[in-house]
Amino acid sequence: MENTLQIKDNKIYAPLLEKWLVLKPEELVRQTYILRLIDNYGFSPDQMAQELKVSNSQRGQGRAMADIAIWKSKEDKNKRKHASIVVECKAEHLTIREEDYFQGLNYATWAGADFFVTTNLKETKIFKVVKGHIPDRLDEVIDIPNANMITNAKKVDALLKQTKAFTRDEFSKLLFKCHNIIRNNDKLSPEAAFDEISKILFIKIRYERENSKAQVFSQEQFLKDKEAYNRYSSSSSRPFYQQLFENTKEEFKDDDLFDPNESIRIRENSFEAIVKELETYNLSTTSDDVKGIAFEQFLGRTFRGELGQFFTPRTIVDFMVEVLDPQEGEIICDPCCGSGGFLIKAFEYVRAKIEEDIHEEKEKIKSIYYTEEYEKLTESKKEEVDEIVNELFNKLNQELDITNPKSRLRVLSYECIFGTDANPRMSRTAKMNMIMHGDGHGGVHHNDGLLNVNGIFDNRFDVILTNPPFGSRVEKSLKITEADKYKDLDRILKYKERYDVPGNPAYTNALKQISDNIGKPLLSLYKTGTMSSLTEVLFIERCLNLLKPGGRIGIVLPEGVLNNSNLQKIRDFVESKAKIVLITSIPQDVFIASGATVKPSLLFFKKFTEEEVKQYKAIVVSATKTINVKFKPQEEEALTNYKNIETAYNEAAKTLKDINNLKGQKKGNIKLNPKEYDDLLYKVGDLKEKEKEAKKEYKSTIKTIAQEKEIEKKALIKEKFNYEIPIAEVEKAGISTTGAKIDNELEPLAKEFTEYREQNHLWENIINKVEYQIVDDKKMYRIPLSGENKAQEPEIFYN
Repeated sequence: MENTLQIKDNKIYAPLLEKWLVLKPEELVRQTYILRLIDNYGFSPDQMAQELKVSNSQRGQGRAMADIAIWKSKEDKNKRKHASIVVECKAEHLTIREEDYFQGLNYATWAGADFFVTTNLKETKIFKVVKGHIPDRLDEVIDIPNANMITNAKKVDALLKQTKAFTRDEFSKLLFKCHNIIRNNDKLSPEAAFDEISKILFIKIRYERENSKAQVFSQEQFLKDKEAYNRYSSSSSRPFYQQLFENTKEEFKDDDLFDPNESIRIRENSFEAIVKELETYNLSTTSDDVKGIAFEQFLGRTFRGELGQFFTPRTIVDFMVEVLDPQEGEIICDPCCGSGGFLIKAFEYVRAKIEEDIHEEKEKIKSIYYTEEYEKLTESKKEEVDEIVNELFNKLNQELDITNPKSRLRVLSYECIFGTDANPRMSRTAKMNMIMHGDGHGGVHHNDGLLNVNGIFDNRFDVILTNPPFGSRVEKSLKITEADKYKDLDRILKYKERYDVPGNPAYTNALKQISDNIGKPLLSLYKTGTMSSLTEVLFIERCLNLLKPGGRIGIVLPEGVLNNSNLQKIRDFVESKAKIVLITSIPQDVFIASGATVKPSLLFFKKFTEEEVKQYKAIVVSATKTINVKFKPQEEEALTNYKNIETAYNEAAKTLKDINNLKGQKKGNIKLNPKEYDDLLYKVGDLKEKEKEAKKEYKSTIKTIAQEKEIEKKALIKEKFNYEIPIAEVEKAGISTTGAKIDNELEPLAKEFTEYREQNHLWENIINKVEYQIVDDKKMYRIPLSGENKAQEPEIFYN
């Protein structure tokens, strides 16, 4: 048997059936995985079967048939004994739902297997089969036995005990072990050691993504590739492990994650040792929640103290994302993304909505085709119906294929998630963190969050989630320089093609933020820069600028930042641009575990819609006019009092001046009555002092009146532009000062706020929905709905 995929004329060869089949996405996965079972696990084709029929078929699921079955031996297969392993194959890049796992587990249970595998090549999940009853729980394990192990009961039992929780903990421990290898061997600081771990993880992911058979980046493979590299390299060539990093830098160059001169800063033997430790895990196939959560655990412990400011606790992230409820099609940003927590949660949150929608569409299809009439059909007719259903399912599955440029998951990953961080270590960490959680990493950059880059510029975003740095200041001396300009002409052209449209050269204008302000202070870019140089204040304005009209923000800020009397102008600025929809005070304990010392609050704003901008401006104009009329008499009275004294002084001073200017009437030669002249001098001096006092009193009175006018104007504006601001305070937010898990009052609060905002239609301008319509057999339309909830021209989706 030839152990390579054989494909020609839109057909693929199935060696277990010894015939050619129509090339379909799921068939490609199945035949590829069969070769993996042969090459990587050592199974023989004669101990495997394709399309094994099992009993207990249920209406609504089609016919029960296992994609691949594996026996302990050829003899067991021939004697029709129970299979040991059952494999269910799904279309590539499909994120498989729990219901799909249960369906496959049913097959495995009916077949009497020990292990059940579900795979789409990128992601492989393995479960142990609970014997004796239909499964009601999922116990995920680390791996299946290979051909040598499958007949050894003790080794099989050991594998069955290596559950998913074990896998996650082991992976997390391995990352710490690798971290310690670097610290011990290369004497690097914890932060520098973390950087080197990240580089190796990037190398490993690149290798395992590019390998068609999902082969792991092992020490054996490294040594083999190194030998081949050295055989054809000159003596001046860089070491092989450094060359691997150069190739990886090239792969990720568009994201500015690595300095061009950056190299691996550990010894080669340390590199090899880490590769050896990590070779158990294929990062292109390991379940996203295994490697993602393990990496988060690693980050959580690494980012204590100095690096804690970059790590927002997961309980806070979960709460803020649920409050803002991002939808499919909305563009999301974190301009100071740290380790990427907000972006990851938002990606997962929207991805789950897409998966749920796809699942609902599949259920609709099943309800159409798997009726009572289906049960009355002949086997051949059932196969025809199953074929139609599979075709429709396969088309829906393509929506979750991240390599399909038009798929919903691809659009989410590469068009809707953006983030920057000014710290190069953090931007790399966010990128790696997002890869570990499932490819939602297209828009993460190393860049100052206050400056534009890629698609991050004004009026672009529907949702912003961020935890900006607290307490630091932007110095007035900090100028925008030529070094801040984006100079990669190829990428600039690419971004112009992506974002500029006729009549709206959005990206071209975004570049002017820097090019038109070279040499000017960074503070001059922001109106609030004249009020405060605090970074959190500047980021409030930055976020408001980045949002589209009607967009919404969730931001972590120091408690009372909008109530501080010294920052009253900042609150006024915010309230002139957005509605405050929720303020949540949380205990300081939450951030102490991450190294922070300031008590935080979670604030949520909704930027004015265009209609609200007009409404607010009209109210301001009207309120200003009303208040001006009310206080005009007081202002006129104050002015009249001052003018009376000023006039008297001016008249007396003029008389004295005229007398002194008369010829011959200068001092020493006065012909006027000396007493009268002295009285006049005294009068002028007295009036001058009174005029000074009157002027001072007038200014004070006008200032007081202005303050009263402002207070009353604000009150009048709030009266006419009135809305409720919910304020909540929680004492427990899911995490203690030591980082331990405790009660989380944010969870019920999020549900309570969701009910409140739905009742009050806070997000009423948000309607993003995709619907599908089956017109007749094997024909499906995808109908995107516009913001007015009207169907646009249907796009033929499947025919």
